Amino acid sequence: MIVRHRLLAELVKLWKDGLLEEKIDRLPIELSPKQSKHPGRCCIHKERAVWRYKSLPLLGLDMSNETDELTPLSEYVRMALQRHDTKEVKENIMCVIDEACSSCVHTNYEVTSLCRGCVARSCIHNCPKNAVHIDTETSKAKIDHDKCISCGICHNSCPYHAIVYIPVPCEEACPVKAISKDDNGIEHIDETKCIYCGKCMNSCPFGAIFEISQAFDVLNDIRQGEKVIAIVAPSILGQFDAPTDRVYGALKEIGFHDVVEVAQGAMETVEREGAELLEKIEEGQSFMTTSCCPSYIELVNKHIPAMQPFVSTTRSPMYYTARIVREKYPDSKIVFVGPCVAKRKEARRDENVDYVMTFEEIASVFDGYEIQIPMSEPHTLDFISVKEAHGFGASGGVAGAVKSYLKLDEEKLKEINALEVSNLDKKNIALLSSYAKTGKAPGRFIEVMACEGGCITGPSSATIAKDGKRRFDKELGKQEKTY
Repeated sequence: MIVRHRLLAELVKLWKDGLLEEKIDRLPIELSPKQSKHPGRCCIHKERAVWRYKSLPLLGLDMSNETDELTPLSEYVRMALQRHDTKEVKENIMCVIDEACSSCVHTNYEVTSLCRGCVARSCIHNCPKNAVHIDTETSKAKIDHDKCISCGICHNSCPYHAIVYIPVPCEEACPVKAISKDDNGIEHIDETKCIYCGKCMNSCPFGAIFEISQAFDVLNDIRQGEKVIAIVAPSILGQFDAPTDRVYGALKEIGFHDVVEVAQGAMETVEREGAELLEKIEEGQSFMTTSCCPSYIELVNKHIPAMQPFVSTTRSPMYYTARIVREKYPDSKIVFVGPCVAKRKEARRDENVDYVMTFEEIASVFDGYEIQIPMSEPHTLDFISVKEAHGFGASGGVAGAVKSYLKLDEEKLKEINALEVSNLDKKNIALLSSYAKTGKAPGRFIEVMACEGGCITGPSSATIAKDGKRRFDKELGKQEKTY
């Protein structure tokens, strides 16, 4: 996150000064000068190459756009601007920078010094690929990694637990096995499986996984005089160490024509979802889940299709907010601003959302434009949403808003027994799968969020989870308008 933030901020600064195309080729050298004591990789030249390739997704491109290693970064800037003019959109949402993805293990098992060279040799006899043999010099087991398929049988059969499992962080983090190595040992994201939870992105210790950014598409539209509207997710309350009205003022400084809270659309989500919940209960449906988390919707569509009848048909707050804005500004460009990778996929299906920018990207733009948020002129919104709609940004917020809106008595609340599933990890996915398979759940209303603690801990947040939660609670506590 730190690397992405720094690099994008530098690119934005050059953009602001009108020097991006002219000076971008020297940027990797400036970021890793000769005097660097700790290049972080095998050599300073590798580090500069990584800076170079990491610039591509920030320009809205990826490694597939490189056909010649000698092509300068300035050419990719021109390519990015041309892509903006032709409205060409990359098919993939995320990408792996292969130059940065080069240091993880190729197979997941290794023999340690705990090996006793026993005569049973269960590791050898049980290996289905004959990948384990005795090293003649040490008389201990050794794994031939060219043959090993990482099945783990040797690990499980060793009586001394001498064979250890070495995880690959991104693969471990992915709850749906959507990321794996290709034939060259580079991680590849299978977007037919990916739910865009972003867990792989922030688990990679080398920062090799990126979203395909639309930051410069947005900035270019602003520069060309387009009427660009920012619709901002409720989790904005926890992102920056400044009052929310000053954050909105900072967005205006970037050049956004207007700022609208997605909490305004959340109010319609609450009304529709509340009515739908009561209707489903009356019809005798055993339970209903929320539908506002796009990562959860991807999970259902790709991995738990049996859950589809139980998912609310109500649309997300972004959907309703975009329509409110489109009615007010028919010729505008609408940009969703939030902490979520999966919103990029949802926006592809919504004709009223033109771009998605993350809080992380917005923070980088603030730095690149040298905007001091606490010093920004406060911006007051035309419409103030209720407190419960702002609460959508945290776990329990959706269920809490629906219950508050419906004003249910204690007996009805007990009957509904709202549950929270916060964090789409392997355990919770298995839990949801069991609900879908049996058609039964411990509660009648289930709020599902991909991120632990809710959107305030999203993969593309501008702050760490603990600070985000504290700021969110503080700003939410200031809200007075309620149902």
